[in-house]
Amino acid sequence: MGKRIYRMKIFLAILILAGLILPTGAVFAKDNNHKPITQKLIKLVEQNPEIGNMLKTSLAKAKKINPDPKTNPAQSLSDYYDFIDRASELIPQDVLENPSNLAHDQILQSICYFYFLVDQPLTELKDKGLYKNAIQYYKPFSSWVRNYAKIWGAFLDTEKSWNKKNYQEFYNDPRFGLKKGWYEPSSNWNTFNRFFSRYLKSPNMRPIASPSDSAVVVSPADSVPQGMWAIDKNSNIQVHGGLKVKLTTYYSIKDLLGEDSKHKDDFANGVLTHTFLNVNDYHRYHFAVGGTIKEKKSIVQNVALEVEWSPKHGRYVPIDSTGWQFSQTRGYVIVDTEKYGLVALIPMGMAQVSSVNFEDNVKVGTTHKKGDMLGTFLFGGSDFVILFQKSAGFKITVPTKHKVITRPDSNHGHKMTNYKHVLMGEEYGVMHGQTK
Repeated sequence: MGKRIYRMKIFLAILILAGLILPTGAVFAKDNNHKPITQKLIKLVEQNPEIGNMLKTSLAKAKKINPDPKTNPAQSLSDYYDFIDRASELIPQDVLENPSNLAHDQILQSICYFYFLVDQPLTELKDKGLYKNAIQYYKPFSSWVRNYAKIWGAFLDTEKSWNKKNYQEFYNDPRFGLKKGWYEPSSNWNTFNRFFSRYLKSPNMRPIASPSDSAVVVSPADSVPQGMWAIDKNSNIQVHGGLKVKLTTYYSIKDLLGEDSKHKDDFANGVLTHTFLNVNDYHRYHFAVGGTIKEKKSIVQNVALEVEWSPKHGRYVPIDSTGWQFSQTRGYVIVDTEKYGLVALIPMGMAQVSSVNFEDNVKVGTTHKKGDMLGTFLFGGSDFVILFQKSAGFKITVPTKHKVITRPDSNHGHKMTNYKHVLMGEEYGVMHGQTK
């Protein structure tokens, strides 16, 4: 009888112990059904409960803004895990249900939705020194987002990511310009990324403005200029207070180029400009000026995007504000133009899989002409930043849309002129030289 009671006590102890550990074990057993990248997120959440709580809060805020499960299907943590499973191996148009039949809108919505979920303001991240108090900028989570981008990018490099139906959708959308005869044969596109980074049929498809005039700066890509900002004597740009936030935020050129850059202080009193590439744009970028490369660098940091939901239009809207570039994955070359000083050309990754890739012949010491190919972005909307020294006397010459229209620069309130879309090689601006 004593032995039986003893064995029962042992059995009960085992049951109690099992009750303590089986819930965790059961979660992992269930999580094995998720994709590896999702399992990494689940592990991150389990090891860092504050990440899980912030992610839940962000999803709840997103649900409050847009409660429609068709355009916002990830309304809980478990929904989010299922969404990541699907999104990591899908062609961009198919990430969420979208009423639009245009490939441009489908791609843009799929990119924006991913970031809308993690771009909600969180009080827990306030005053943490982040660009914005959203979880996508918080390092433990932002590192996972970068890994997610690599995983999806690897899928978009496979032939599973491309088919005739997708091609036809892009062909039918006039914003991609596939009917204009600009590009290489479509038979070269056997993966989504191969299509996305498509080549021109010939350089004649993008004539270079004033090729013999070194003062003329050309657009480095098909894009929309966002404006021009003065760099002060301390190598900072200022984004001034406006309608939303009445304060001034400073962003350091030293952070943009890195503290180890030999030229981090050389753009003091100069100007910064940036221009936005949309998903339908030609995504190879070129030299905006000619000259010799003095410095080249790649910087791996955030892979982020600011997004708002527009109830009026029933769609997600990307915001290309000024400031996020200073903590974003990017690359740059600094070109010595001789007559007009140094110019920094900074292709800026934006959103998922917007990797920055330089051409093999782009090396320190090499000389390139205005319009020569500099590199390519892979999937994602992208941005291109250019820095000029004071001696360049640079001014944007791209026309505005009918009249000057301004809009707030995201949460920082800076007003930006509504410029026309330009093609790579068209005139972007002019360097007038040193002004007294």
